[in-house]
Amino acid sequence: MVLLKEQLKVFLDRYAQRDALVAPVSEEGAVAYRRVKSAEEVTVDFDLPTLPPKAHFLPQTEELYRYAYGEGGMELNPPPPAAQTLLFGARPCDVRGITALDFVFAGRFGDAYWSDKREKTTIAGLSCRRVLPGCFCRAYGYGPTSGEGADLMLTNLGDRYVVEFLTAKGEAVLNAHRDLFGPAGAGDLEEKENRTANLARQFYREVDLRGVREKMDGLFASPYWERLARKCIGCGICTYLCPTCHCFDIVDEPAGPGGGRRLRCWDSCMFADFTLHTSGHNPRPGKKERVRNRFMHKLKYHYDRYGLDGCVGCGRCVAMCPANIDITRVIADVKEVG
Repeated sequence: MVLLKEQLKVFLDRYAQRDALVAPVSEEGAVAYRRVKSAEEVTVDFDLPTLPPKAHFLPQTEELYRYAYGEGGMELNPPPPAAQTLLFGARPCDVRGITALDFVFAGRFGDAYWSDKREKTTIAGLSCRRVLPGCFCRAYGYGPTSGEGADLMLTNLGDRYVVEFLTAKGEAVLNAHRDLFGPAGAGDLEEKENRTANLARQFYREVDLRGVREKMDGLFASPYWERLARKCIGCGICTYLCPTCHCFDIVDEPAGPGGGRRLRCWDSCMFADFTLHTSGHNPRPGKKERVRNRFMHKLKYHYDRYGLDGCVGCGRCVAMCPANIDITRVIADVKEVG
């Protein structure tokens, strides 16, 4: 189907007024996803958002429940259920990241908080407008206009969007707002294919993953990790910006007399305290072990557990690491060292 540019605001405003709309917002030079009240707050003029939309499903700080001590014992009060939500404007790499996290939070050991939001969220993906220098998503078998994992996918053609409805949730969106959409013609589809081909020619990085997983175990004791770790300053920015990182801590916080609340907060495997035991033992005592674990997880462990890679090739860690540690360089090094 086709959605005209001027109709997009109507479409988004309907969601913002009826249910919940989570969309990209530009604030102080950074683009992040948050709940908005109208389409006027939404930006579509961005490349890769600074923060991925995983925060909608796994908030940076999330209240799990409140508790209070009374005469009858402890009373637990969970938060209200999630609202029906449209998550608009997710880039293909970030949709892929959400799919990777589904295996973690909705797999064998299901997380009720993740699953509640996931079931009630419709994902409207938005194709990339250009390929950035750090992007290497096609190494993982998809590209800047791929809709895999989204419920509907929009591709910008200038004055209109070609919209693909990919799931039952996507079809429900079409049925509820059919007055806003028109049929796509052969010219629209051809222009979308041309757009896809043009973006494919923009890739700066050619990353070959063949044989990398097979070599990782043999490099566990390699001095390579010590050399790489010397560059790392342990800031954790790679994990906080990553669409698939999901380390968290759980803390209790006082909230009034005789009670409190339990919170789940983002943490990072790049911090020494993350694996510090109460006994004082730390299985990852130094930066070498922590840096090694990060790349082992991204390039091997996640795939070993779930059959899907733990990296999506978004390039955020490449662009934002203050020490210029580049995962694509690590991939090339592994192939050479191994």
